[in-house]
Amino acid sequence: MSRERTRQAAPRGRAVDDRRRGPKVALLLALCTLPAMGVAQAVLAGASPLWLAPYPLASLIAFGLYWHDKRRALTQGWRIPEKYLHLSELLGGWPGALVAQQVCRHKTRKVPFQVVFWAIVLLHQIIWCDRVVFAGQGLVRLLGP
Repeated sequence: MSRERTRQAAPRGRAVDDRRRGPKVALLLALCTLPAMGVAQAVLAGASPLWLAPYPLASLIAFGLYWHDKRRALTQGWRIPEKYLHLSELLGGWPGALVAQQVCRHKTRKVPFQVVFWAIVLLHQIIWCDRVVFAGQGLVRLLGP
C-alpha cells in the first residue's frame, strides 16, 4: 500500500475562503477598534449618540452600493462609478465596503482601486487615533499655524 494519502477535493474556492476568513475578520475588528474607542469616549463624555448614526448608516449604504455594482457587473448592466464607491467609504462607510468586498468578492483585485480604498481607511484611522489619543488636538497642532 502506498503511504500517500488521497485527498478529497474541496468545492472550488471553499477551502481557500475558509482559511482566509479568520484573518479578514481579525483585520476588520482591529480596524474598528479606534472608531469604537472614540465612540465610547464621546458617549462617556456626554456627547449625543445621534452624531454617531452616520457611521453605521454609511457602512450599510457602502455595502449596498458594492452589492448593486457587483450584480450589475455580472449582468453587464449600468455600473456605479468608482468615485461614488470611494465617496461612500470616505463618508464613513469603509467598514461596510470592506465587508462587501469580501462577501461579494468585488473590487478586491483591482490594485488602483485598492490603493485608494486603503488610503481612505488610513485617513479614518489617523483621524480616530487623533481623537482617541490626542483628544482631537494632535492634527490641529500638526497642521495649524
